[in-house]
Amino acid sequence: MMQDVWTQLGPTIAAIMFTWTMYQNYFPHELRGHIRRYTDKLVSYFYPYMHIIFYELETDGWFERSKAYVAIERYLSKNSSTQAKRLKANAVKDGQSLVLTMDDHEEITDEYKGEKVWWISSQKPANKQTISFYREDEKRYFKLKFHKKNRDLITNSYLKYVLDEGKAISVKERQRKLYTNNKGDGGGYRYRGGRMWSGVVFEHPSTFDTLAMDPNKKQEIIDDLETFSKSKDYYAKIGKAWKRGYLLYGPPGTGKSSMIAAMANFLKYDVYDLELTSVKDNTELRKLLIDTTGKSIIVIEDIDCSLDLTGQRETNKKKKEEEDKGKNEEDAVKEKMKKGGEVKEKQSEVTLSGLLNFIDGLWSAIGGERLIVFTTNYVEKLDPALIRRGRMDKHIVLSYCCFESFKVLAHNYLDVVESHVHFPEIRRLLEENNMTPADIAENLMPKSSKENADTCLERLIKALETAKEEAKLKAEEEEKAKAAEKEKEEKDREEKKEVTDTEEAKNADGVTEKDNGVKENGDVNKD
Repeated sequence: MMQDVWTQLGPTIAAIMFTWTMYQNYFPHELRGHIRRYTDKLVSYFYPYMHIIFYELETDGWFERSKAYVAIERYLSKNSSTQAKRLKANAVKDGQSLVLTMDDHEEITDEYKGEKVWWISSQKPANKQTISFYREDEKRYFKLKFHKKNRDLITNSYLKYVLDEGKAISVKERQRKLYTNNKGDGGGYRYRGGRMWSGVVFEHPSTFDTLAMDPNKKQEIIDDLETFSKSKDYYAKIGKAWKRGYLLYGPPGTGKSSMIAAMANFLKYDVYDLELTSVKDNTELRKLLIDTTGKSIIVIEDIDCSLDLTGQRETNKKKKEEEDKGKNEEDAVKEKMKKGGEVKEKQSEVTLSGLLNFIDGLWSAIGGERLIVFTTNYVEKLDPALIRRGRMDKHIVLSYCCFESFKVLAHNYLDVVESHVHFPEIRRLLEENNMTPADIAENLMPKSSKENADTCLERLIKALETAKEEAKLKAEEEEKAKAAEKEKEEKDREEKKEVTDTEEAKNADGVTEKDNGVKENGDVNKD
């Protein structure tokens, strides 16, 4: 009986193959599209499922990977390892861990609010008649299959859930980076493959636990950062860009850079270290902002030294007056440089207005979830418009080390938790001296395996006593210098007075002689 079945089935299969071959070779291409369209419509009446395809590559972005595809890939990774029979391994965090995803032509199921959906990984063969600019010719894609009755649930809710979950997994698994801007070459392209930023793995160990700060002040900053990271809807509600500015200022060595690293580690953000002197002009500054990502901190350290942005408004008039005066000299210098074959590098043309638009203009809203941090040692030098609320929302003073900050350092460096016999004396000396946390930490750090907590604390006490004596001597020298300067001013004033008195006496004698001469001439004429 099976032999009869195969005997009847064989010619049928052969006829189908012959018909399909004739269709492929001789049927007009113009009619195939119409036949396919009506065939799909006919099948849709009986087929109860719908399909949505997500391609890997974006054709409008120079064949970059689609963000939706990457998010779906990360979301499906949790089910792929348990359901798929063939898996692909992708390295993340620079090879430190692997993400397993289903291989091509694999299918897994997912469930959302009691409804079942299917995800299929596949690829479309390449068109050999076209040239591909991407390293792989095949077009990979994910196909989502679901029942027609769940159309609204899938399109309005499920897809958003998948993308949000995938992005959250990507952020959690990604390797955070520290970026710096590449110096432009005068054209539209930049070094390192045409990228605006170059990045390395961000591995700074600083955290809020290791920061030498007053605990109450530290907790205030932590609460502020945590509130910001969860306030996307609130910022949209009040009509503000989801960003926040921080101004860190204080003497050198008070932990401004460590504070930035602690903020980045707390929020799991990337860090973009912006060097303003390498930025050509305001347009390039704007492009750098566009090229940053969300969940990042943009840092401009020592902004008072980066460019001459302080007091630009007051110096504009003076600059205009001096332009005409120095024009001839400038032309002469340029001519000399030209003859000598010297080429002077063009300075940055970034202006205060451009920087203000960078941190608070229309372009600052691009990306979202971004911190902008300025650091300076001399906050009084900065233009008030640059650091006002709304641009630099929170001002954080990082000053000299207090006793509470010292206890944090003692715990970090020496494992001294509660108290020590030297603590009272150190407290007294810290109240009488100004010493930065960096100097305190250097004295607390053991210099050999033989040194213990007592040795390091005694060294710190000596350093504080030495600093106290130096401060006292410096104050005495300053008093002497002030007294000498005052004495010199008095002496100069007396000498100037003597010269003035002498000149007035000479002038008076001259007037008297002149009057006498006039009188004698009058007597002679009378005679």
